[in-house]
Amino acid sequence: MRHILVLLLTFVIQFTGFSQLEKVIVEKYYVSDVNDATDTLGGGLPVGSTTYRIYVDLAPGSTLRKIYGDVNHPFSIQSTAPFFNHESDGQTFAKDFVKNRYLEGVVALDTWLTLGQTTKTQAGKTFVGVLKNQDIDGSFIGGVNNDGGSALISTGLLVNNNSSAGIPLTQADGMDTMATIPTSWNNFGLLDFVSGNDSTMFGSLVAQNEFISDNFYLSNSGIKGLIPDSNQILVAQLTTTGDLSFHLNIVVDVLVNGVVETINYVSSNDTLLLGEEFNPYLIYPSTCGCNNSDFVEYDPTVTCLEPGSCITPIIIGCMDTMACNYDSNANVSLANLCCYPGKCNNRDIAIVCPALRGENFEFLVYPNPSSADFFLDVYSGMANEVIKVEVFNTFGVKVCEQAFAPTTIITGEKLEFSNTEKGVYHIKVQIGEQVQTQLLFKN
Repeated sequence: MRHILVLLLTFVIQFTGFSQLEKVIVEKYYVSDVNDATDTLGGGLPVGSTTYRIYVDLAPGSTLRKIYGDVNHPFSIQSTAPFFNHESDGQTFAKDFVKNRYLEGVVALDTWLTLGQTTKTQAGKTFVGVLKNQDIDGSFIGGVNNDGGSALISTGLLVNNNSSAGIPLTQADGMDTMATIPTSWNNFGLLDFVSGNDSTMFGSLVAQNEFISDNFYLSNSGIKGLIPDSNQILVAQLTTTGDLSFHLNIVVDVLVNGVVETINYVSSNDTLLLGEEFNPYLIYPSTCGCNNSDFVEYDPTVTCLEPGSCITPIIIGCMDTMACNYDSNANVSLANLCCYPGKCNNRDIAIVCPALRGENFEFLVYPNPSSADFFLDVYSGMANEVIKVEVFNTFGVKVCEQAFAPTTIITGEKLEFSNTEKGVYHIKVQIGEQVQTQLLFKN
């Protein structure tokens, strides 16, 4: 029985797996209002623009090293409308912001990428992005902390209390002091080599609604979430009036028995190289379906349950009708569960197939088809009966007859009809009053 449990456990592991990437969080950070639209210094922000923040949620202890796109796994961020980039004070990478720039107009809603860090280091203090519901140090942007934009609105901008965006920015700005500041920042595929300008959707030179690249990366020495247990790391802020979608790829380091292992989590599974693992959480919007591995309809590429999609519970069993423990109710076959006379994977066939204890027997001829010799295994519950074997050709002519003394098990007995012609033969095995037949194919 232990062998069966091991097989079942292996099957479950294949379906469920374990990932250092637990999920990806899309936070609705802010929704702009008519006052925010009065600020023309940054190029103008349409009313109703939504600012999203994307966090990767890693297992505790894991480190994010890189976001990237390559030829097998393109990186893409898209919207049905252009992304907002502040013309005068926007940045491609959030780490390049000076803190006081966040106080000006709608600069805080700029579109950018990052690996955790949201400001430059100034006066010994650097900030990291955190979910607003985990931000406990208040806010330094919006309202009284804002300069009112080009219209000099006295109450400041970024004060809209839209319920869909959760906690107002005037209460929590989604930034906190970094404990460990990453180093060795590198990037490729966004900035012009000569001018340093960004002509992609993360720059303000050309209004665009997508960035798709198979040759891009942003990396640093490694970053963990500010709160170790949740380990959520900000990778992008995106502002648009359109519908958002993305495919991300990330590189994660994890410490296993004192050794660092690197895993590339990717958003497409057409081609997976060594060290790469597909993870559907890197795709947004999420695809819903049957995400329960206990059902036949289970789809490992979906991340949310669609009601009614999980229909057929998995029943694991032997689906070979020639096996003594054939299970007609099974819908997932494990060949190692099947038992035949003399072949039961080190299990007691009398326990697996209790019917064989009584006035019954099973036999197996192998290989079948064969171009040379056939061999016979028999398991009998009639220990006192002679085992009689006969082989007939298609015309009913007997070509082989053998008898074996009473026994409970016969294994590997050669059937003596090697000199016969190619074709189909019938084998008949009789023990006492019980008779069974099979077809043999000689080629």
